[in-house]
Amino acid sequence: MNVFELTRALVNIESITNNEQEVGAYLLQYLSALAARTGGVAKRMDIEPGRFNVLAWWDGPLVTLSTHMDVVPPFFPSHEDAEYIYGRGACDAKGILAAMIGAAEGLLEAGRRGFGLLFVVGEERNSAGAFAAARQGRGSRYFINGEPTENKLALGSKGALRYEIAARGRMAHSAYPELGESAIEKLLDVLERVRRIPMPEDPLLGRATLNIGTISGGRAPNVIPDKARAEILIRLVSDAEPMRRAIEEAASGRAEANEVLSIPAVRLNPLGELPTTVVSFTTDIPAFGGAWGEPFLIGPGSIHSAHTLEERVSKRQLLEAVDIYRTLVERLLSAKS
Repeated sequence: MNVFELTRALVNIESITNNEQEVGAYLLQYLSALAARTGGVAKRMDIEPGRFNVLAWWDGPLVTLSTHMDVVPPFFPSHEDAEYIYGRGACDAKGILAAMIGAAEGLLEAGRRGFGLLFVVGEERNSAGAFAAARQGRGSRYFINGEPTENKLALGSKGALRYEIAARGRMAHSAYPELGESAIEKLLDVLERVRRIPMPEDPLLGRATLNIGTISGGRAPNVIPDKARAEILIRLVSDAEPMRRAIEEAASGRAEANEVLSIPAVRLNPLGELPTTVVSFTTDIPAFGGAWGEPFLIGPGSIHSAHTLEERVSKRQLLEAVDIYRTLVERLLSAKS
């Protein structure tokens, strides 16, 4: 399968977070066949019932290429034109998966070994696959993580601090609001306080940002609401602790603020003459914790089309990425030869 065909085949398998089993089985079958032909090993790394990472390697590995199998909702299948492949996950990150596999096939044809492929679940929600893989390191010295950076090497990426804020009240007939206590009004007060929290800035990563991602609550228009909740996410550029204190202070006396996820911002090294960038999204790299080697971040596609209904990946960038991944693996293998 060429990189375009493989990208479309992967996109057409729905793998919204927590439903990665089918695409994982497809990748395991594909890589098992490749490993059988070339003297490698392919296996599943179980995470929890029905969810697993996929790992393949050819000696070592000293260098590991890695990205994620899961995508955000809603699912929609692939189509293509002369310039792009479209569909959920086209750039985030199934085109990257296909490019990494294409690079591996090229390396094997050239007789190169000492590298691996690691494809994980859960990146779009809580990095469950990466955290699990961090406990099962294989001695890899270099780790090339794939995310849509338009084939530029990222020198840094923001972190993430995610909270669930839950407010409680007392139901009453809406004609007599004095008899109840509105959870929604409490939640709105907390969210307004959260919106006023000053966002720190960093010379490399820029300004931290806040997103109020979901809001839910209430029973009916004529009932004073007894419950309400919201999910918020801050893109971190510095230590999370001051933001934690600010969120808990904003919620104090009005709601419960429960931390769901904290991933720090990262700074990364350049490599060779590759063009560089800095990205505002969060990756699995901190969750791996260095267990798979020194990290680098690069991949085809633009983050600006990821998570949209127009998600796409440039065919030109896909072909470039196959060559970039292959060249990086060869360079890093040579550095330790």
